[in-house]
Amino acid sequence: MAIWLTEKSRIIVQGITGSEGTKHTVRMLASGANVVGGVNPRKAGTTHEGLPVFATVAEAMEKTKADVSVIFVPPAFTASAVKEAIDAEIPLAVVITEGVPIHDTTEFWAYAVAKGNKTRIIGPNCPGIASPGASNAGIIPADITTPGRIGLVSKSGTLTYQLMYELRDFGFSTAVGIGGDPVIGTTHIDALQAFQDDPGTDAIVMIGEIGGDAEERAAAYIEKNVTKPVVAYVAGFTAPEGKTMGHAGAIVSGSAGTAQAKKEALEKVGVRVGKTPSETARLMREIMQNR
Repeated sequence: MAIWLTEKSRIIVQGITGSEGTKHTVRMLASGANVVGGVNPRKAGTTHEGLPVFATVAEAMEKTKADVSVIFVPPAFTASAVKEAIDAEIPLAVVITEGVPIHDTTEFWAYAVAKGNKTRIIGPNCPGIASPGASNAGIIPADITTPGRIGLVSKSGTLTYQLMYELRDFGFSTAVGIGGDPVIGTTHIDALQAFQDDPGTDAIVMIGEIGGDAEERAAAYIEKNVTKPVVAYVAGFTAPEGKTMGHAGAIVSGSAGTAQAKKEALEKVGVRVGKTPSETARLMREIMQNR
């Protein structure tokens, strides 16, 4: 079992002919993901890496029955690309692009809501989603872990990869990189709910970071709605106040958004929080060994 992405998922790539789109389309194909086409209005009717290129998402969906789009377009054009995916009512849009203006993300997120939330948006500024052994939509390496029964949701791409690798002997149902921007589509809470409902997931790793209150809200949700064991890691314990650290959303203002505050909120509801990624992996290992 997996959440949102399975072996039946049919993937298209918006921006397939660009350098990043090409590179990661080849990687996704090599991993066994069912990539069925791409979108580039200027190159419609051609083929790229052996795949048909269409003028629009709607046309690609009609011709290929695609239900996932992975978006590799420059930041200036990301909002229009996501809106096109929303208009076509594709069930899942994975927005890899980094550097999307927050105003644009807010705009296409509001657009999705206004259109009835028929398209789940993951990202932007994220590594995507992978269900090991089944499918891979984005830039998560396909060979660093195995299929298993751990679910992972993370703000950080790099830490996603580290935890997947460190727990490779247990494996993952699905790993979701939600991105670290201040405004994102799918949240920790969305993933927690999906993993809670997934019979193929036994335990959950949640990776957060300083800035905002997403982890505190996730803690409140876990207390009331999640019965599966959760372990967490919060990046940024040594970050100086007022400095943006890596992700645009990772900034501490006064006492709000600190790693310590997030750790305390999570531990208060029974989530075990590691001081390092490796300790977090060890905590999950203990849980899985005792099941």
